[in-house]
Amino acid sequence: MDKNRYCVILAGGVGSRFWPSSRMERPKQFLDFFGMGRSLLQITYDRFSSIVPKENIFISTHEQYLGMVREQLPDVPRDRILAESQRRNTAPCVAWAAYHVRALDPDAVMVVTPADHMIASEAAFRDAILQGMGFVEEFPSLLTLGIKPTRPETGFGYIQVGDESSGAIRPVKTFTEKPNRDLAQVFVDSGEFFWNAGIFMWKAQTVIDAFKQYLPEISQRFESCVESFGRADGVETVQQQLAACPNISIDYGIMEKSSNVYVLCSNFGWSDVGTWGALYELAQKDACENAVLHGRSICYDSHRNVVSAADGKLVILEGLEDYIVTDSDDVLLVCRRSEEQRIRQFVNDAKTRFGNEYV
Repeated sequence: MDKNRYCVILAGGVGSRFWPSSRMERPKQFLDFFGMGRSLLQITYDRFSSIVPKENIFISTHEQYLGMVREQLPDVPRDRILAESQRRNTAPCVAWAAYHVRALDPDAVMVVTPADHMIASEAAFRDAILQGMGFVEEFPSLLTLGIKPTRPETGFGYIQVGDESSGAIRPVKTFTEKPNRDLAQVFVDSGEFFWNAGIFMWKAQTVIDAFKQYLPEISQRFESCVESFGRADGVETVQQQLAACPNISIDYGIMEKSSNVYVLCSNFGWSDVGTWGALYELAQKDACENAVLHGRSICYDSHRNVVSAADGKLVILEGLEDYIVTDSDDVLLVCRRSEEQRIRQFVNDAKTRFGNEYV
Protein backbone atom coordinates (compact mmCIF):
# COMPACT_ATOMS: atom_id res chain seq x y z
CA MET A 1 0.00 0.00 0.00
CA ASP A 2 1.13 3.53 -0.80
CA LYS A 3 2.05 5.30 2.44
CA ASN A 4 0.94 8.65 0.93
CA ARG A 5 -2.67 7.50 0.56
CA TYR A 6 -5.21 8.36 3.26
CA CYS A 7 -8.88 7.74 3.98
CA VAL A 8 -11.28 9.97 5.92
CA ILE A 9 -14.57 8.37 6.99
CA LEU A 10 -17.38 10.85 7.67
CA ALA A 11 -19.32 9.50 10.66
CA GLY A 12 -20.86 12.50 12.39
CA GLY A 13 -24.37 12.63 10.92
CA VAL A 14 -27.59 11.98 12.85
CA GLY A 15 -29.22 9.81 10.17
CA SER A 16 -32.65 11.41 10.50
CA ARG A 17 -34.00 9.70 7.36
CA PHE A 18 -33.69 6.39 9.24
CA TRP A 19 -35.74 7.58 12.19
CA PRO A 20 -36.92 6.11 14.51
CA SER A 21 -34.24 3.37 14.43
CA SER A 22 -31.54 6.01 13.97
CA ARG A 23 -31.65 8.40 16.93
CA MET A 24 -29.57 11.34 18.04
CA GLU A 25 -27.86 9.32 20.76
CA ARG A 26 -27.08 6.38 18.44
CA PRO A 27 -27.36 7.23 14.73
CA LYS A 28 -27.40 4.78 11.86
CA GLN A 29 -23.63 4.53 11.28
CA PHE A 30 -23.32 2.74 14.61
CA LEU A 31 -26.14 0.26 13.92
CA ASP A 32 -25.99 -3.28 12.53
CA PHE A 33 -28.84 -3.25 10.03
CA PHE A 34 -28.06 -6.58 8.41
CA GLY A 35 -27.36 -8.84 11.38
CA MET A 36 -23.71 -9.18 10.34
CA GLY A 37 -22.27 -8.37 13.75
CA ARG A 38 -20.68 -5.19 12.29
CA SER A 39 -22.09 -1.70 12.16
CA LEU A 40 -22.07 0.39 8.98
CA LEU A 41 -19.06 2.29 10.36
CA GLN A 42 -17.17 -0.93 11.06
CA ILE A 43 -17.95 -2.30 7.60
CA THR A 44 -16.66 0.91 6.01
CA TYR A 45 -13.46 0.77 8.09
CA ASP A 46 -12.92 -2.88 7.11
CA ARG A 47 -13.41 -2.00 3.44
CA PHE A 48 -10.80 0.75 3.36
CA SER A 49 -8.32 -1.16 5.50
CA SER A 50 -7.56 -3.20 2.39
CA ILE A 51 -7.00 -0.07 0.28
CA VAL A 52 -4.91 2.31 2.40
CA PRO A 53 -2.65 1.63 5.40
CA LYS A 54 -4.70 1.31 8.60
CA GLU A 55 -2.60 3.98 10.25
CA ASN A 56 -3.75 6.38 7.49
CA ILE A 57 -7.49 6.02 8.21
CA PHE A 58 -9.12 8.94 10.03
CA ILE A 59 -12.65 9.20 11.42
CA SER A 60 -14.48 12.52 11.27
CA THR A 61 -17.34 12.63 13.76
CA HIS A 62 -19.08 14.71 16.40
CA GLU A 63 -17.62 14.66 19.90
CA GLN A 64 -20.97 13.28 21.11
CA TYR A 65 -20.08 10.04 19.30
CA LEU A 66 -16.43 9.85 20.28
CA GLY A 67 -17.08 7.08 22.80
CA MET A 68 -19.00 4.95 20.29
CA VAL A 69 -16.29 5.39 17.64
CA ARG A 70 -13.62 4.25 20.10
CA GLU A 71 -15.78 1.34 21.24
CA GLN A 72 -16.49 0.12 17.71
CA LEU A 73 -13.02 0.87 16.27
CA PRO A 74 -10.58 0.15 19.10
CA ASP A 75 -7.67 -0.03 16.63
CA VAL A 76 -8.08 3.67 15.77
CA PRO A 77 -6.14 5.82 18.25
CA ARG A 78 -7.59 9.06 19.58
CA ASP A 79 -5.32 11.23 17.45
CA ARG A 80 -6.93 9.80 14.29
CA ILE A 81 -10.43 10.78 15.33
CA LEU A 82 -11.35 14.34 14.31
CA ALA A 83 -14.25 15.14 16.65
CA GLU A 84 -16.03 18.41 16.00
CA SER A 85 -17.69 20.24 18.87
CA GLN A 86 -20.44 21.73 16.68
CA ARG A 87 -21.99 20.39 13.47
CA ARG A 88 -21.09 22.47 10.45
CA ASN A 89 -21.94 20.12 7.55
CA THR A 90 -19.40 18.38 5.31
CA ALA A 91 -17.37 21.26 3.87
CA PRO A 92 -15.78 22.38 7.18
CA CYS A 93 -15.23 18.71 8.15
CA VAL A 94 -13.45 17.97 4.88
CA ALA A 95 -11.37 21.14 5.21
CA TRP A 96 -10.25 20.15 8.71
CA ALA A 97 -9.32 16.69 7.50
CA ALA A 98 -7.40 18.05 4.50
CA TYR A 99 -5.38 20.53 6.58
CA HIS A 100 -4.73 17.86 9.21
CA VAL A 101 -3.56 15.25 6.72
CA ARG A 102 -1.42 17.75 4.81
CA ALA A 103 0.32 18.69 8.05
CA LEU A 104 1.30 15.03 8.44
CA ASP A 105 2.14 14.46 4.78
CA PRO A 106 2.41 17.31 2.24
CA ASP A 107 2.06 14.77 -0.61
CA ALA A 108 -1.06 13.12 0.82
CA VAL A 109 -3.77 11.77 -1.49
CA MET A 110 -7.17 11.43 0.19
CA VAL A 111 -10.34 9.47 -0.31
CA VAL A 112 -13.29 10.88 1.64
CA THR A 113 -16.25 8.56 2.19
CA PRO A 114 -19.48 8.45 4.18
CA ALA A 115 -19.82 5.70 6.76
CA ASP A 116 -23.13 4.31 5.50
CA HIS A 117 -22.56 2.64 2.13
CA MET A 118 -22.94 -0.99 1.15
CA ILE A 119 -20.93 -2.48 -1.72
CA ALA A 120 -21.82 -5.71 -3.54
CA SER A 121 -18.46 -6.21 -5.29
CA GLU A 122 -15.67 -5.25 -2.92
CA ALA A 123 -13.00 -6.19 -5.48
CA ALA A 124 -14.49 -3.92 -8.17
CA PHE A 125 -14.84 -1.13 -5.61
CA ARG A 126 -11.20 -1.48 -4.56
CA ASP A 127 -10.10 -1.31 -8.20
CA ALA A 128 -12.15 1.85 -8.74
CA ILE A 129 -10.68 3.59 -5.70
CA LEU A 130 -7.13 2.67 -6.69
CA GLN A 131 -7.77 3.91 -10.23
CA GLY A 132 -9.20 7.16 -8.91
CA MET A 133 -6.36 7.78 -6.47
CA GLY A 134 -3.86 7.17 -9.23
CA PHE A 135 -5.67 9.75 -11.39
CA VAL A 136 -5.66 12.52 -8.78
CA GLU A 137 -2.00 11.82 -7.98
CA GLU A 138 -1.17 12.63 -11.60
CA PHE A 139 -3.69 15.38 -12.32
CA PRO A 140 -4.60 18.22 -9.88
CA SER A 141 -8.33 17.53 -9.88
CA LEU A 142 -11.34 16.81 -7.71
CA LEU A 143 -12.77 13.37 -8.43
CA THR A 144 -16.08 11.87 -7.37
CA LEU A 145 -17.54 8.42 -7.89
CA GLY A 146 -20.60 8.12 -10.12
CA ILE A 147 -22.80 5.02 -10.02
CA LYS A 148 -24.77 3.82 -13.05
CA PRO A 149 -28.42 4.21 -11.99
CA THR A 150 -30.71 1.20 -11.90
CA ARG A 151 -33.98 3.05 -11.20
CA PRO A 152 -35.36 6.62 -11.13
CA GLU A 153 -34.36 7.20 -7.50
CA THR A 154 -35.48 10.56 -6.08
CA GLY A 155 -33.39 10.35 -2.92
CA PHE A 156 -29.98 10.61 -4.62
CA GLY A 157 -28.11 13.41 -6.35
CA TYR A 158 -27.24 12.99 -10.03
CA ILE A 159 -24.15 13.85 -12.08
CA GLN A 160 -24.28 14.57 -15.80
CA VAL A 161 -21.06 13.40 -17.43
CA GLY A 162 -19.10 14.44 -20.48
CA ASP A 163 -18.15 12.52 -23.62
CA GLU A 164 -17.74 8.80 -22.93
CA SER A 165 -14.83 8.62 -25.39
CA SER A 166 -12.65 9.88 -22.54
CA GLY A 167 -13.02 6.54 -20.76
CA ALA A 168 -14.26 5.76 -17.27
CA ILE A 169 -13.07 9.10 -15.84
CA ARG A 170 -15.00 11.92 -17.48
CA PRO A 171 -15.45 15.64 -16.87
CA VAL A 172 -18.58 16.67 -14.99
CA LYS A 173 -21.17 18.76 -16.81
CA THR A 174 -23.74 19.34 -14.08
CA PHE A 175 -24.85 18.27 -10.62
CA THR A 176 -28.56 17.91 -9.79
CA GLU A 177 -29.82 17.36 -6.25
CA LYS A 178 -32.67 14.88 -5.67
CA PRO A 179 -34.92 15.39 -8.70
CA ASN A 180 -38.61 14.52 -8.77
CA ARG A 181 -39.56 11.14 -10.19
CA ASP A 182 -40.33 12.36 -13.72
CA LEU A 183 -36.99 14.15 -14.03
CA ALA A 184 -35.16 11.20 -12.47
CA GLN A 185 -36.70 8.96 -15.15
CA VAL A 186 -35.45 11.35 -17.85
CA PHE A 187 -31.97 11.18 -16.33
CA VAL A 188 -31.97 7.37 -16.29
CA ASP A 189 -33.28 7.12 -19.86
CA SER A 190 -30.67 9.57 -21.20
CA GLY A 191 -27.69 7.47 -20.18
CA GLU A 192 -25.79 10.70 -19.41
CA PHE A 193 -26.44 10.76 -15.67
CA PHE A 194 -24.93 8.81 -12.79
CA TRP A 195 -25.85 8.72 -9.12
CA ASN A 196 -23.58 10.86 -6.96
CA ALA A 197 -22.06 8.40 -4.46
CA GLY A 198 -20.58 11.16 -2.28
CA ILE A 199 -17.15 9.49 -2.32
CA PHE A 200 -14.37 11.92 -3.24
CA MET A 201 -10.67 11.68 -4.10
CA TRP A 202 -8.05 14.41 -4.37
CA LYS A 203 -4.67 15.52 -3.15
CA ALA A 204 -4.93 17.31 0.17
CA GLN A 205 -3.28 20.37 -1.37
CA THR A 206 -5.66 20.36 -4.35
CA VAL A 207 -8.80 20.53 -2.22
CA ILE A 208 -7.21 23.13 0.08
CA ASP A 209 -6.56 25.26 -3.02
CA ALA A 210 -10.24 24.81 -3.95
CA PHE A 211 -11.31 26.01 -0.50
CA LYS A 212 -9.13 29.09 -0.90
CA GLN A 213 -10.84 29.90 -4.20
CA TYR A 214 -14.47 28.96 -3.55
CA LEU A 215 -14.91 28.98 0.24
CA PRO A 216 -12.38 31.52 1.50
CA GLU A 217 -14.42 32.08 4.66
CA ILE A 218 -13.48 28.52 5.65
CA SER A 219 -9.90 28.47 4.41
CA GLN A 220 -9.13 31.78 6.15
CA ARG A 221 -10.30 30.31 9.45
CA PHE A 222 -7.99 27.34 9.11
CA GLU A 223 -5.07 29.30 7.64
CA SER A 224 -5.15 31.43 10.80
CA CYS A 225 -4.27 28.35 12.89
CA VAL A 226 -2.36 26.27 10.36
CA GLU A 227 0.38 25.50 12.89
CA SER A 228 -2.20 23.70 15.07
CA PHE A 229 -3.01 20.96 12.56
CA GLY A 230 -1.52 17.53 13.15
CA ARG A 231 -0.81 18.35 16.81
CA ALA A 232 -2.67 16.95 19.81
CA ASP A 233 -2.40 20.28 21.62
CA GLY A 234 -3.89 22.13 18.65
CA VAL A 235 -7.25 20.36 18.50
CA GLU A 236 -9.11 22.85 20.68
CA THR A 237 -7.92 25.78 18.55
CA VAL A 238 -9.01 24.01 15.36
CA GLN A 239 -12.40 23.17 16.86
CA GLN A 240 -12.97 26.82 17.71
CA GLN A 241 -12.26 27.85 14.12
CA LEU A 242 -14.47 25.06 12.75
CA ALA A 243 -17.36 26.13 14.98
CA ALA A 244 -17.19 29.59 13.38
CA CYS A 245 -17.36 28.19 9.83
CA PRO A 246 -20.54 28.46 7.73
CA ASN A 247 -22.85 25.44 7.57
CA ILE A 248 -22.37 24.23 4.00
CA SER A 249 -21.86 20.94 2.18
CA ILE A 250 -18.76 20.03 0.20
CA ASP A 251 -21.00 19.32 -2.82
CA TYR A 252 -22.57 22.77 -2.89
CA GLY A 253 -19.56 24.74 -1.65
CA ILE A 254 -16.80 23.16 -3.77
CA MET A 255 -17.81 20.42 -6.21
CA GLU A 256 -20.60 22.34 -7.97
CA LYS A 257 -18.39 25.40 -8.44
CA SER A 258 -15.00 24.00 -9.39
CA SER A 259 -13.85 23.70 -12.99
CA ASN A 260 -11.50 20.74 -12.46
CA VAL A 261 -14.15 18.22 -11.33
CA TYR A 262 -14.24 14.71 -12.79
CA VAL A 263 -16.35 11.62 -12.20
CA LEU A 264 -15.21 8.01 -12.22
CA CYS A 265 -18.17 6.15 -13.77
CA SER A 266 -18.60 2.91 -11.83
CA ASN A 267 -20.92 -0.04 -11.39
CA PHE A 268 -19.95 -2.24 -8.44
CA GLY A 269 -23.30 -2.77 -6.72
CA TRP A 270 -23.40 0.40 -4.61
CA SER A 271 -26.12 1.44 -2.22
CA ASP A 272 -26.31 4.48 0.00
CA VAL A 273 -27.96 3.06 3.11
CA GLY A 274 -29.54 6.42 3.72
CA THR A 275 -33.24 5.64 3.57
CA TRP A 276 -35.66 2.85 4.38
CA GLY A 277 -36.26 2.49 0.64
CA ALA A 278 -32.58 1.91 -0.04
CA LEU A 279 -32.48 -0.66 2.75
CA TYR A 280 -35.55 -2.35 1.26
CA GLU A 281 -33.73 -2.74 -2.06
CA LEU A 282 -30.85 -4.53 -0.30
CA ALA A 283 -32.87 -6.75 2.02
CA GLN A 284 -34.11 -10.29 1.49
CA LYS A 285 -37.82 -10.47 0.73
CA ASP A 286 -40.59 -13.01 1.11
CA ALA A 287 -42.88 -14.30 -1.65
CA CYS A 288 -44.96 -11.12 -1.44
CA GLU A 289 -41.86 -8.91 -1.61
CA ASN A 290 -42.07 -7.85 2.03
CA ALA A 291 -38.72 -7.20 3.74
CA VAL A 292 -38.68 -7.99 7.46
CA LEU A 293 -35.45 -6.53 8.83
CA HIS A 294 -35.87 -7.09 12.57
CA GLY A 295 -38.46 -8.78 14.76
CA ARG A 296 -41.08 -11.17 13.40
CA SER A 297 -43.94 -10.58 11.04
CA ILE A 298 -47.01 -12.33 9.64
CA CYS A 299 -48.37 -10.66 6.51
CA TYR A 300 -51.89 -11.07 5.11
CA ASP A 301 -52.67 -9.63 1.68
CA SER A 302 -49.67 -7.32 2.15
CA HIS A 303 -47.01 -6.62 -0.46
CA ARG A 304 -43.74 -4.72 -0.87
CA ASN A 305 -43.55 -3.46 2.72
CA VAL A 306 -40.45 -2.96 4.84
CA VAL A 307 -40.87 -3.98 8.49
CA SER A 308 -38.50 -3.40 11.38
CA ALA A 309 -39.35 -4.00 15.04
CA ALA A 310 -37.61 -4.79 18.30
CA ASP A 311 -36.22 -8.29 18.61
CA GLY A 312 -38.93 -10.60 19.94
CA LYS A 313 -41.80 -8.34 18.84
CA LEU A 314 -44.39 -9.77 16.45
CA VAL A 315 -45.85 -7.46 13.78
CA ILE A 316 -49.09 -8.39 12.02
CA LEU A 317 -49.82 -6.69 8.69
CA GLU A 318 -53.13 -6.91 6.84
CA GLY A 319 -53.93 -5.19 3.57
CA LEU A 320 -50.86 -2.95 3.41
CA GLU A 321 -48.91 -2.32 0.22
CA ASP A 322 -45.70 -0.32 -0.18
CA TYR A 323 -45.43 0.85 3.43
CA ILE A 324 -42.67 1.37 5.97
CA VAL A 325 -43.62 -0.05 9.37
CA THR A 326 -40.90 0.42 11.96
CA ASP A 327 -41.02 0.32 15.74
CA SER A 328 -38.30 1.53 18.08
CA ASP A 329 -39.39 1.24 21.72
CA ASP A 330 -41.07 4.63 22.10
CA VAL A 331 -41.87 5.47 18.46
CA LEU A 332 -44.00 3.64 15.89
CA LEU A 333 -43.74 4.90 12.30
CA VAL A 334 -46.20 3.85 9.58
CA CYS A 335 -45.46 5.66 6.33
CA ARG A 336 -45.95 5.05 2.62
CA ARG A 337 -42.63 4.15 1.00
CA SER A 338 -43.29 6.79 -1.67
CA GLU A 339 -43.40 9.45 1.07
CA GLU A 340 -40.23 8.50 2.94
CA GLN A 341 -38.57 11.78 2.02
CA ARG A 342 -40.98 13.37 4.55
CA ILE A 343 -39.43 11.48 7.46
CA ARG A 344 -37.14 14.43 8.19
CA GLN A 345 -40.27 16.57 8.46
CA PHE A 346 -41.76 14.04 10.87
CA VAL A 347 -38.62 14.26 13.02
CA ASN A 348 -38.71 18.06 13.03
CA ASP A 349 -42.42 18.09 13.91
CA ALA A 350 -41.86 15.62 16.76
CA LYS A 351 -39.05 17.82 18.06
CA THR A 352 -41.23 20.93 17.85
CA ARG A 353 -44.07 19.30 19.80
CA PHE A 354 -42.18 17.14 22.29
CA GLY A 355 -38.61 18.47 22.45
CA ASN A 356 -35.80 15.95 22.14
CA GLU A 357 -37.74 13.13 23.79
CA TYR A 358 -38.31 11.21 20.55
CA VAL A 359 -35.36 12.28 18.41
